[in-house]
Amino acid sequence: MPSPTALPGLAIVGGGPAGLMAAEVARAAGIEVDLFEGKGSVGRKFLIAGKGGLNLTHGEPRPGFDQRYGARSGEVGAWLDDFDADALRDWARGFGVDTYIGTSGRVFPMDRKAAPLLRGWVRRLRESGVRFHVQHRWLGWDETGALRFATPEGEVAVRPQATLLALGGGSWPQLGSDGAWQSLLRERGVDVAELQPSNCGFDIGWSDHVASRHAGAPLKPVVAIWTDDSGQEHSLQGECVVTTTGIEGSLVYALSAMLRDSIARNGEAWLHLDLAPGRDAERLRRDLAKPRAGRSLGEHLRRQTGLNPVKVALVHEVLDASRRGDVDAIVDTIKRLPLRLLRARPIAEAISSAGGVRLEAMDQDLMLRSLPGVFCAGEMLDWEAPTGGYLLTACYASGRKAGLGAVEWIRSHR
Repeated sequence: MPSPTALPGLAIVGGGPAGLMAAEVARAAGIEVDLFEGKGSVGRKFLIAGKGGLNLTHGEPRPGFDQRYGARSGEVGAWLDDFDADALRDWARGFGVDTYIGTSGRVFPMDRKAAPLLRGWVRRLRESGVRFHVQHRWLGWDETGALRFATPEGEVAVRPQATLLALGGGSWPQLGSDGAWQSLLRERGVDVAELQPSNCGFDIGWSDHVASRHAGAPLKPVVAIWTDDSGQEHSLQGECVVTTTGIEGSLVYALSAMLRDSIARNGEAWLHLDLAPGRDAERLRRDLAKPRAGRSLGEHLRRQTGLNPVKVALVHEVLDASRRGDVDAIVDTIKRLPLRLLRARPIAEAISSAGGVRLEAMDQDLMLRSLPGVFCAGEMLDWEAPTGGYLLTACYASGRKAGLGAVEWIRSHR
């Protein structure tokens, strides 16, 4: 084992938004910062997330914004008190990146790109004195408490004054957030909730016809209808996509936590879709009562209801053949298509993950109670949120919170 190298300040493990924000606030406070990243460059998941347009945050006002974090709205709300969506937009403006609020409420850079913001951020951090160490994969601690890293040149060990872990969750493992840190923390007595997929798709088990002919087809617009644990019915309009195994997309992601937990409790979850939100049931009955004139049911549905081929295929998929001549049964299926969800797609395919270091295992500065001087931030913490900028905002805010906590810890132990 190599002899540990003493570091004069804070070691940050993980180069995503949470780690970079922690580095920024610590360095601004005059603390020496060394940032270690397992991949060859920082911010890889940030760049991939921005490929279709960087959704930086959301324009929803608080306290509604906070409620998007569900059971953790109180804790995440405390992070947002110091750094909320408006503060994030102001911060981006400091790099010359102006933002706008889209029709959905999502906030994007004017050019919708992630790379210019990341480049400017890393350049400023380097200029401020942050030392970057890429291709340093964290292996945990040695017997003396030093941090161990695997590098292309062999293993190295460092002993900082404080450590901040920002290792991500379990989604997109090819970009570095593989959840390997879970066992390392559990071995040290840290309470870690098992990682689960969040903002994910679900398996249904389509017939070969739907899987082979309609995978990738969008379902829009549709209204999702579901019943909560208290028996109250809810609905939400949006868009989703048929996959070879089931369904995914923004509408499904918004409900994924509830659907995933329902499957865990009951072995399945039921979701209903209104395939024709622009037409009420009575109008559909009148339209479908018109003579077919020798047309197939599929052609009749397309002509009389405006349903596209994938929606017609789903009606055929769930409606028993014996009832396909029953107008009322067809209308009921169109307005309330029943989908039995069997399982969430694997965490590696998910946009984000739930679970992680339980917030109860940390103090208000995000320091681990069982490991004084070790802080955690970002998606490796036990919280989740829907897509739409909420995920990224909380990563920034938690990185800032933990970074400032580490600053105070170092100052008080010098």
